[in-house]
Amino acid sequence: MKAFLAFTKKELVESWRTYRLAVMLATFAIFGIISPLLAKLMPEILKGGMGDTGIVITVPDPTALDAWTQFFGNIGQMGMLVLIIAFCGIMASELSRGTLVNLLTKGLPRHTVVLSKFLVATIVWTASYLVSLAICYAYTAYFWPGSQLHHAALAFGGLWLFGQLVIALLLFGGTLFKNIYGALLTCGGLILAANLLAIVPETQKYNPLSLVGNTLSLLSAQSTPTDFAPAFALAVALIVAFVLATIAIFNKKQI
Repeated sequence: MKAFLAFTKKELVESWRTYRLAVMLATFAIFGIISPLLAKLMPEILKGGMGDTGIVITVPDPTALDAWTQFFGNIGQMGMLVLIIAFCGIMASELSRGTLVNLLTKGLPRHTVVLSKFLVATIVWTASYLVSLAICYAYTAYFWPGSQLHHAALAFGGLWLFGQLVIALLLFGGTLFKNIYGALLTCGGLILAANLLAIVPETQKYNPLSLVGNTLSLLSAQSTPTDFAPAFALAVALIVAFVLATIAIFNKKQI
């Protein structure tokens, strides 16, 4: 346990000194600000874009759900891209540079390295996501007071859980190939496969990719928690499987 805590502290300090934490917090804070602002200003933007063309556009008044639609779109696309860029080298960089050799030869358990890196990535991702969510919630409540959300914990939790899956994939790919390109290809390839599987209607309820945007329907009560139970369960199973596979590969990997 002492080794785990010491290495975790080292990883947290490194995240701070390399500005990974600061960049993640700042970027996701921006996402939290612009999501409700874009929803609120979109009608005026569309009207202004027409200029003097004489074309009349009837745009319905924006609602709180429009703000959350923007939030899920921003975090589910640009947010995940930022997450991938931030953590694509969390394992791959150290393996390619051989910076773990001294620690491992001094008795640091290999599974400690994997679990600690996964925990620190989880802390940074969770903190950034909660900051974005809190800011978006505050602005949305200000612009649309009294708006009601259904199954909010599950809807927002699904997006967070997909981020956890991305982290697990980056760890797995980085350990398997020992370079950043391998981590990116592994993560991107499996996300692409999930997109292709989503074309088949029968697979959608099991597809973890549905947690990125489809859970928005929970907020408006158009879907129920049971509709997403298979996707949640599979996402958790995949996260555990990829972390365990990463440990198994790292235990046999020559450093």
